[in-house]
Amino acid sequence: MAAATEPGARAWLGGGSVRPSSPASSPVLGARGHARQGPGPGSERAGGRAPGPAAAGHSFRKVTLTKPTFCHLCSDFVWGLAGFLCDVCNFMSHEKCLKHVRTPCTGIAPSLVRVPVAHCFGPRGLYKRRFCSVCRKGLEAPALRCEVCELHVHPDCVPFACSDCRQCHQDGHQDHDTHHHHWREGNLPSGTRCEVCRKTCGSSDVPAGVRCEWCGVQAHAVCSTALAPECAFGRLRSMVLPPSCVRLLSRNFSKMHCFRIAEAVVPEPGDRDNGADGIATGVLGREALVAPESGKQTLKIFDGNDAIRRNQFRLVTVPRLARSQEVLEVALRAYCVIEDARDFELQALPLPSLSGDTQALGKTGLSGPVEEEGSRVSGPQESMPEAWVIRSLPRTQEVLKIYPAWLKVGVAYVSIRVTPQSTAQTVVLEVLPLFGRQVEGPESFQLVEVLMGSKQVQRTVLADEEPLLDRLRDIRQTSVRQVSQTRFYVTESRTVTPHVSLFVGGLPPGLSPQEYSHLLHEAMATKAAVVSVSHVYNSQGAVVLDVACFAEAERLFMLGRDTMVRGRPLSLLVLPDVLHMKLPPDCCPLLVFVNPKSGGLKGRDLLCSFRRLLNPHQVFELTNGGPLPGFHLFSQVPCFRVLVCGGDGTVGWVLGALEEIRHRLACPEPSVAILPLGTGNDLGRVLRWGAGYSGEDPFSVLVSVDEADAVLMDRWTILLDAQEASSTENSVVDTEPPKIVQMSNYCGIGIDAELSLDFHQAREEEPGKFTSRFHNKGVYVRVGLQKISHSRGLHRELRLQVEQQEVELPSIEGLIFINIPSWGSGADLWGSDSDPRFEKPRMDDGLLEVVGVTGVMHMVSTGAQRAALRAPTGPLSLACLCPGPGAGWAALWDPHRPGFLFPSHAPQGYSCAGGW
Repeated sequence: MAAATEPGARAWLGGGSVRPSSPASSPVLGARGHARQGPGPGSERAGGRAPGPAAAGHSFRKVTLTKPTFCHLCSDFVWGLAGFLCDVCNFMSHEKCLKHVRTPCTGIAPSLVRVPVAHCFGPRGLYKRRFCSVCRKGLEAPALRCEVCELHVHPDCVPFACSDCRQCHQDGHQDHDTHHHHWREGNLPSGTRCEVCRKTCGSSDVPAGVRCEWCGVQAHAVCSTALAPECAFGRLRSMVLPPSCVRLLSRNFSKMHCFRIAEAVVPEPGDRDNGADGIATGVLGREALVAPESGKQTLKIFDGNDAIRRNQFRLVTVPRLARSQEVLEVALRAYCVIEDARDFELQALPLPSLSGDTQALGKTGLSGPVEEEGSRVSGPQESMPEAWVIRSLPRTQEVLKIYPAWLKVGVAYVSIRVTPQSTAQTVVLEVLPLFGRQVEGPESFQLVEVLMGSKQVQRTVLADEEPLLDRLRDIRQTSVRQVSQTRFYVTESRTVTPHVSLFVGGLPPGLSPQEYSHLLHEAMATKAAVVSVSHVYNSQGAVVLDVACFAEAERLFMLGRDTMVRGRPLSLLVLPDVLHMKLPPDCCPLLVFVNPKSGGLKGRDLLCSFRRLLNPHQVFELTNGGPLPGFHLFSQVPCFRVLVCGGDGTVGWVLGALEEIRHRLACPEPSVAILPLGTGNDLGRVLRWGAGYSGEDPFSVLVSVDEADAVLMDRWTILLDAQEASSTENSVVDTEPPKIVQMSNYCGIGIDAELSLDFHQAREEEPGKFTSRFHNKGVYVRVGLQKISHSRGLHRELRLQVEQQEVELPSIEGLIFINIPSWGSGADLWGSDSDPRFEKPRMDDGLLEVVGVTGVMHMVSTGAQRAALRAPTGPLSLACLCPGPGAGWAALWDPHRPGFLFPSHAPQGYSCAGGW
């Protein structure tokens, strides 16, 4: 047995090169010197084997170059006609750079992952000048990108990607307070400078250089080893919610659910709706889709029963006269298997087996090895079976790596020899002394099998009498590749108290906790023994459930997404716990709200960018539950800031929710910054955030938010009291309850409100057409032209009182109450001319400006006349004697009833004034 020290396997860039004699090293594929020819890049031709042992698990061979090629280590041009190419991952290198290669091969990368964390792949998209992290080739076709980190992969490379996403919270598995750099290779902009040597480390031609996905430090792969392993989160450290301060026990939830990311339907490689044979061209077979050259043939290769059942295979092209051992090595490389080829064989797979029962596969040998070593595959193509399956030969013993589930230990893993007599209990007994826990009884520990899939990490507790050799054989029978993605951990047999917080929105407002519990029990049959209501937001119709059972939490989550309560669909979110007592003293995390439907629909890209730059737990999509879940998550944070990405309506939505929940927050007055994504963006203009977002770097946006100054802004509470204009004694007065809304920008009644209402209704009917800011303004113009001849005489239907004194209104068609010096996408209705009667309006002066407009042309003209009226914070009322529309950001007034409007001054709030 042997033990590997932690620096050797802690992180592939932080621990130096892998020593061939250490347990962390892997056998070099094809090291016995056979001449091989496998499918490589189309610009290279096969040559001799690279001298000496391969670095970082690569299988380099010397190739002849036929087109301009760049080194993946130094990103320099490869001069001459020779380079060194890895047959497994397509890593290209100068001969002089071979000894400096630190980037691990795809075949051994899973074994170097420090803490396995699954990825969250979004929908397919086009990513120009990006490279796949598995096969290192360009992403010309639609590809996938992780929503949390910078991983880019081809769809058929997803099964081979490492589960090395960012660890954004503590989940009870290998939790630690010291945070290390999380390096991601490639896809750096051209001209990027190395943090160590200050030379260029980025390239748009090859995946070169590395970047920490937390602090943003960029360096050469070799230079990164000179940096300290601890990460301080870089320039945004005061805005990032530290992972050590977030706890989420997510045993039965995928990472997509934990981060509130909409799940995209990503078909598995080879899946077809019509059941036809799929094609997974894979790491080396991307050129195999074309007809093979003369003298070569294309074979289908499966790696186990699971691939046969799913009909997922890879195509490899080999010479017709290739030796059987050469075919086997090419097949293993196609599946990134770098174990000794002598431990495997190829079995012919008859066509009926592709759709038949796979239970008997491997029990009745379909055939033996393809040929004896040294024989050749010859004859016409019809004599060669169409499909082959890789099988592992029986083994009487095997070397197995056992990892400790706790991090404070002197070794990363220990290697032990497993025999037919080895069970999970005997392995625990053998490894405890090696981990320094021999004084503790073995009954306090258990062996856990961890499958590190790219999209999900699955943990299985093994029974004490489980034969490990049989377990490994079953894994290889399912997939020979799956063994490299499987780890065995020794964990403490402690009972984990389940605790899952579920946010439930969409409930009827105004109920008591008991009524909400009864309502949820009727809708979803909640179990009272394990489900309790911890927080109630009755004004918003939402509750937070504490669930003390993982299975029940998963059932409620899946069931609740398809449940209707009183005609309204429920919205359920999994929320973590913020450990506010562990936050650093200088930490003021940023709570981000993004509306992906605002303005030019740029919110979707911003969501992904902010999730990668910050902790994804602090980024919320407003179309999924609204702003309330975010404020609930940050309710105990002593100091935080808010960034709202959307239009003026979105900002008003968030500010209104903040006003209602302010009394429950440890930070009742957080500063609010704006990233204007809407059509008008009047508040963003006033606060110097610009007329609209036009693709600025999201990192620069966050830096501007961090450097912005806090300014005060008035908030106004408007009471809308709809009443009948007149009624007799015997008539029944049908009144509606008053409506209370919050206003920050302006509120109007009349012609301007009609335009806003018509635009709002048009967007609700056909939201797919409102995809750009320019189109939205065009709709406003079209609606305005339709009402250009509109004449109503609104002054005869309104009665305005200020401090109990009635104000005579001129002939107008609209009346607007303005709090900020910007209206209708930048117009200053009050005017910029000085007036000796009034001071210059400000948004923090406690006064409202009242402006009357005479029609559409008056609104669109510059320098519109203003009413000589400024309303103080005292009583102000507006009586509407006839039905008419009113609007703040949308329709605030019931168009079917007359009534009263009472603005009153609310407590001022802090906003961030800045810009970029």
